[in-house]
Amino acid sequence: MTNTTDQQGYTVVVPAAGVGSRMQQPLAKQYLHIDGLTIIERTLTRLLNHPKIDRVIVVLAEHDQYFATLPIAQHPRVSTAVGGKERADSVLAGLLAMPPQRWAIVHDAARPCVSHEDIDKLIEFCQLHQQGAILASPVRDTMKRTNSANQIDRTEERAGLWHALTPQMFERNMLINALQTALTEQVPITDEASAIEYAGQTAHVVSGREDNIKITRPADLPLATFILQQQESICE
Repeated sequence: MTNTTDQQGYTVVVPAAGVGSRMQQPLAKQYLHIDGLTIIERTLTRLLNHPKIDRVIVVLAEHDQYFATLPIAQHPRVSTAVGGKERADSVLAGLLAMPPQRWAIVHDAARPCVSHEDIDKLIEFCQLHQQGAILASPVRDTMKRTNSANQIDRTEERAGLWHALTPQMFERNMLINALQTALTEQVPITDEASAIEYAGQTAHVVSGREDNIKITRPADLPLATFILQQQESICE
């Protein structure tokens, strides 16, 4: 039977084993710089400064030699694990390296703009409802479904459509089992919620801020820089 005792401190798994080919850079995108710090340093600092986060596990590519050179790698609440070819492999490695806590949180290395307010909302929802959830933002644009020739097939009804964000928070053992099943059955997993969905479990959405962007393309870097500057100016 699952222990329902409220968990006071949380561990965040940060998959960072990808190469980020869409950034068109020789360096993995998490090691590109924003105002003198790498993207991953900014992301980890944002997480570590949250009062409910006790530890961050960064999951790295097997031959990553760059992370260890960053000052944040020496932070007493940061540890590392070795990831795999796919995101699901890396998240699973991070979960297995965690302490035996009930809840696990997963956050993208390339989302440095996540707010503490949204992290609080996610944790509070999961604790209140005893259900896993993800941060998400509602789709506002008209959505088109195309065929293989990129011709518009139909317009999708946007009511009930959400952009999936991170963090995503689920019971650790449930997520481990879901990821292991998906990997064994070779099911494409794009985020943690998709593994939970495939396992037939319930995943909720918690409405989050739209400025929690993921840096995936060159144009995202100046946008993230602007967002961080705006967020920091509000906090001053």
